[in-house]
Amino acid sequence: MNQRQGKMDSRVVIGTLIGTALLVAIGAVLLIDVTGEKGSGLSRAYELDAAALAQFDPNLILYEEVTPAIATGLTRSRALALGPDGRLYVAGDEVIRVFAEKGTLERVIGLSGAPLCVAVSADGRMYVGMRAHVEVFDGQGRRLAVWESLGDGSYLTSIAVSNDNVFVADAGRAVVLYYDTTGKLIRRIGEKDPDRNIPGFIVPSPYFDLAVAPDGLLRVVNPGRMRIEAYTFRGDLEFFWGRNSIRIEGFCGCCNPANFAILPDGRYVTVEKGLIRAKIYDVDGVFQSVVAGPDQLVEGGASRVFLSAQDAEASGFDVAVDSAGRIFVLDTIENTVRIFVEKEKG
Repeated sequence: MNQRQGKMDSRVVIGTLIGTALLVAIGAVLLIDVTGEKGSGLSRAYELDAAALAQFDPNLILYEEVTPAIATGLTRSRALALGPDGRLYVAGDEVIRVFAEKGTLERVIGLSGAPLCVAVSADGRMYVGMRAHVEVFDGQGRRLAVWESLGDGSYLTSIAVSNDNVFVADAGRAVVLYYDTTGKLIRRIGEKDPDRNIPGFIVPSPYFDLAVAPDGLLRVVNPGRMRIEAYTFRGDLEFFWGRNSIRIEGFCGCCNPANFAILPDGRYVTVEKGLIRAKIYDVDGVFQSVVAGPDQLVEGGASRVFLSAQDAEASGFDVAVDSAGRIFVLDTIENTVRIFVEKEKG
């Protein structure tokens, strides 16, 4: 297995131990209780400690926001996707709201329940993840199929479509399900298998994202291990990257990144929950730059701790990218879509 940054040499082990010790000290600030049922339980002093540790060079921010943001019209937005024609699909409440490229609302598709994730195929079909099953719609919003339920233990958090392949992340069972476009299950990916050097996914919270990269490999967040893993469609783990750190180049908290997207050139855009920040990594997982930090993304910036259940649940922003490299961030606190573009060089 080519592990790239996943090679476990002594420096990585030492770094992991140091990072873990740091997170034990301030972990609750960064949403150990990520569902927000109990809040963080910490004082303002801890918030300020986290804010100080989270500081980074503002010159690393190489993107700027294009205003105004797109109001979703939702009270609880959950996920977004971009279609091949540039339309924006936002899932939330019990609908999918479809926006034209310039942000005007075109269509509202009613659903039988609350959607948790959405993907749009090259032919315009929508694959909508409900709690325990997938529903398929045509481009006009007509429901074409309802796939078999996975049962009470499932919680679907991400869908990716590549040609005739559909991948579904089930956070409830910590597994990726690989289907064809008719809903036939082909295989399960990522379950613990020591004989294949697959450690298994650790999914402590309902954030478990995936995407198919330009190189043809499936990328899956292993949130409890603070990394992104690359799998073949046959389920072989090829490599992984990512490390545990509150510093800007790492992923902090109990389980991050919450969501990610892949730019046309293969670079990654990641979004973390808790300490909300969006960043760019190159194709090998090396940190490059910041899209937006806490001060740009949330009122209160790095000093904000999500104390209420409602805020904690909403702190997992989603992200998507278009063919021009624009970055679309779903602000699940304000229920808006915010667009970021690279700053002009010079």
